[in-house]
Amino acid sequence: MQAQMIRGRITATLLGVTLVATGTAYGQAKTNAPERVAGAPSATVERIKIQGAALEGNLEGNAAERDVLVLLPPSYARDTTRRYPVVYALHGYSIGAEQWAQEIHVPQTVEGAFAKGAREMIVVLPDSKTVHNGSMYSASVTTGNFEAYIARDVVAYVDAHYRTIPARESRGLVGHSMGGYGASRIGMKHADVFGSLYIMSPCCMSPRGAGPSNPASEAALAAATTREEMAKLPFGLRTQLAVASAWSPNPEKAPLYADLPYGDMRDNVLARWAANAPLAFIDQHIQDLRRYRAIAIDVGDQDGLKNDAARLHAILDSWNIPNTFEVYPGTHTSHVAFRFQDHVLPFFSRTLSFEVASGR
Repeated sequence: MQAQMIRGRITATLLGVTLVATGTAYGQAKTNAPERVAGAPSATVERIKIQGAALEGNLEGNAAERDVLVLLPPSYARDTTRRYPVVYALHGYSIGAEQWAQEIHVPQTVEGAFAKGAREMIVVLPDSKTVHNGSMYSASVTTGNFEAYIARDVVAYVDAHYRTIPARESRGLVGHSMGGYGASRIGMKHADVFGSLYIMSPCCMSPRGAGPSNPASEAALAAATTREEMAKLPFGLRTQLAVASAWSPNPEKAPLYADLPYGDMRDNVLARWAANAPLAFIDQHIQDLRRYRAIAIDVGDQDGLKNDAARLHAILDSWNIPNTFEVYPGTHTSHVAFRFQDHVLPFFSRTLSFEVASGR
């Protein structure tokens, strides 16, 4: 496997939130793909746009109408009365839906999963990339409410325009890295929408104490007074802008419209960031998590995020919430396509409901 690069580690001088992925700079991670399954029937990829009421009027200027990839199973076109469960798959930081599709090698891995025995379902890849390269799937006046966009706007559109089984028991939510954070956050807060969760190498799960100040970073951020200057900041500082936009918005501080954890605002901002860590708010959602038909967590043994993934598993176990946890040989992204084909889609094949309620 090629050398891996941390795509966005917010240095421990701040909250210690980590946005981890791999690849070069802001770009595409090169991931291994499983062998094509001989004779696998073809899935259909539709590229659509979905307007997000939850995103309208955001201060950052992120598009409210967003790209979405919809993968329809091989039987969809010919079996015109059949309805299908839907899996919503969330991408990581610094990429969008198209790059996510390349990282998990769809439609090849979707076709492979079905050919190897997984039951057919619709797979949806929404795009949540923002001005600063990541929405954190959070609810912010600055970025827009991406939490509601995924859980409400995208789900409602897909149910209205495709032959879905429009019930929570027939909807799955999965995400990797920042998307794993999103699956955790949205899963806890919207258990009325989704029936099964798969959390892959989640970032940003736990709050950590502030480290020593970093005058050079503070100076660089203070000097970036326009969007163009912000876009030229080093990668690690861009991640700080993304997190601040999502978790410490401030409509009075243009052009970032967010508070950064420096100076007199340091403790205030770090507290607001900590409040968005799923391992900090999980205790308020135990009853929500009990509603899930199944929860799975996985992470590579060479991934720096494995400890927080293990903590999530341990907390679920402590509350007697059924879940599975696997540490597999690999880095943060080296096996993500294999996992999607051979673990994620088979998991949803086993745990989602394929039954259509009478009257639908």
